Amino acid sequence: MNTVISQTELTQRVAILKRFKELLRQQRERFRNYLALLENQEAVIGSGSGEAILAHVELEEQIVTDIFSIQKVINPLEDMYRAITPNNLADDEISILKTSLEDMKVQVQTQSAKNRELLSVRMASIRTEMDTLKEHPILQNMQRSVYGNTVTASLIDVQG
Repeated sequence: MNTVISQTELTQRVAILKRFKELLRQQRERFRNYLALLENQEAVIGSGSGEAILAHVELEEQIVTDIFSIQKVINPLEDMYRAITPNNLADDEISILKTSLEDMKVQVQTQSAKNRELLSVRMASIRTEMDTLKEHPILQNMQRSVYGNTVTASLIDVQG
């Protein structure tokens, strides 16, 4: 079956294809940036700097928001692309981009799980340190009021 399409329809198809490819490239780049951030975050977690960890978490939230935002555009565009592509003829570049994007997602998920585990270990370590401090005799003496054995403070603000 040989179907002739109009120039306008062809132009629309080409525009959709170009936009879809560009969005896939942008999404792949965002995942690359996210993976780089997660790899850097791994080192920051190891160093134990709370402020640096917080900065990374805030940046991570922005990147994840960007990833979800662009995915909201990619999904309908992909549907349009499939609708205009006759007989499911796939563009090789689209296939390569989608495969690359999926690989990047797996790497991000792996690194994110690794960071969560490291952060969990670090948090447990901090809790142990805090429990040890609570039991220190000098700190226990400081918690008592000058008016006797009344306990005046039982929490320490570690965030500042």
